[in-house]
Amino acid sequence: MTLRARAFSLIELVIVIVIIGIIGAIAIPRMSRGAAGAADGALVADLARLRNAIDLFHAEHNSTYPAIGDLVNALTQYSNEAGTSFSATKDGANGIIYGPYLREIPKLPVGADKGKSTFVAAYAAGNGWVYDATTGEVRANCAPAEKDARGVPYNTY
Repeated sequence: MTLRARAFSLIELVIVIVIIGIIGAIAIPRMSRGAAGAADGALVADLARLRNAIDLFHAEHNSTYPAIGDLVNALTQYSNEAGTSFSATKDGANGIIYGPYLREIPKLPVGADKGKSTFVAAYAAGNGWVYDATTGEVRANCAPAEKDARGVPYNTY
């Protein structure tokens, strides 16, 4: 009896490597598009959270929107009915019983100013969100040239 060594032939190894390469060529671009889509989805979700919080403030404060200078405190702290006094704790004796509507202001998840959470009245580089105190509208603080994978500008979300 002769003993024969069991092993893969060179042809079998090359075929397996080619198959793995083809699978990788298909899967890697799909995964990278998924990461970009995740950031776009995060922007949509963050805008929805901010808009809902601003709408709740508007409903509880005599149909007024917070001023841009008070916006962070108005959304993250307790306030009185007029929306002029803010406190980290509820104070029923002084009427500071409304809110908070958010734990923290979300950071911009896309664009050149990714990671910023400040508010401005009109587009200005270095900030996270654009807020209009007369209408309560909030948008991403992104330049018109900054677009998602579909070509839609982030500042129009």
